[in-house]
Amino acid sequence: MTPVIAVDAMGGDAAPEEIVAGTVLAHRDRLGRMILVGDRARIAPLLHAAHCEEIEIVHAPGEVAMDAHAAHAVRNSSGTSLGEAVELVRTGVAGAVVSAGNSGAFLAIALIRLRTIPGIARPAIAAVLPGRRGPVVLLDAGANVDCRPEWLVQFGIMGSAYARAALNVAEPRVGIVSVGEERTKGNAQSIEAARLLDRAPLHFIGNVEGKDLFDGVADVVVTDGFVGNVMLKLVEGAGGYFRLTLRDAVTHASPLAKVGALLLRPAFDAMQKKLSYDTYGGAPLLGVRGNCIVAHGRSNRNAIRNAIRAAAAEADANLVSAIAAAVERVPA
Repeated sequence: MTPVIAVDAMGGDAAPEEIVAGTVLAHRDRLGRMILVGDRARIAPLLHAAHCEEIEIVHAPGEVAMDAHAAHAVRNSSGTSLGEAVELVRTGVAGAVVSAGNSGAFLAIALIRLRTIPGIARPAIAAVLPGRRGPVVLLDAGANVDCRPEWLVQFGIMGSAYARAALNVAEPRVGIVSVGEERTKGNAQSIEAARLLDRAPLHFIGNVEGKDLFDGVADVVVTDGFVGNVMLKLVEGAGGYFRLTLRDAVTHASPLAKVGALLLRPAFDAMQKKLSYDTYGGAPLLGVRGNCIVAHGRSNRNAIRNAIRAAAAEADANLVSAIAAAVERVPA
């Protein structure tokens, strides 16, 4: 069955131009049937220019500002592109929603309109990061800055279900972020969460340190949203710093070194692609009764295309049902 993806056309720093362009690319890749939600007067000319007028538009003239408070956004979500895009999922018209808009508002609107999966206390943002042996799912990446140990268990269950259903990892290894590999190390939250994870219906491998994130030690890494968001932003900043440092080094290098750099350019380009958020497109919001992909606010057209790819994979995998079934296996 062809997945139907609702795209918030007005959310993001480069909306609607880059959002529409990315949706057109996804449409041409045949990732599903797209519905662009937003101001028809601004969207239609962009589709006409791209010779792609067959993409459906749902008119929603209102916008959720990027700096809007989540509570205010929820109260005033009717008629906005983000609110109406989520509503399409709630009513079953769309199988997933993608937005590069205000992530706090997206979380709040999805939580109120879609509700959580039974047995899940808090939804979590799962960032997919590149690892040496395959992608690594880090959650929570910012939805819940303060967490109870039992919530971290739920994050592990959701991340494991996502890795299995959407990333084709047969038996995801789940680790918890701590300050040492020994089970006795960590704060009270992580130590208690590790004890509970040991009893959970998943493959728990114990503590992982920050240095292990990219080494393929675990397929799913759980932590609270405060630590997870700091880790995510550190990864993004380090990747950008590395690219700029490399560029500066080549610019000021000797002619012979520049020739060598030119020969190595395909390898550098491949590495940059692997590290770029564009490649992964967006982070799934796990735990709500609907497939939601939170795209980066700075998303360009390629990032939006890949965010839609992730949304289509979630819809195809029936991820919500997979998470619900996994939660039911948790011992009381």
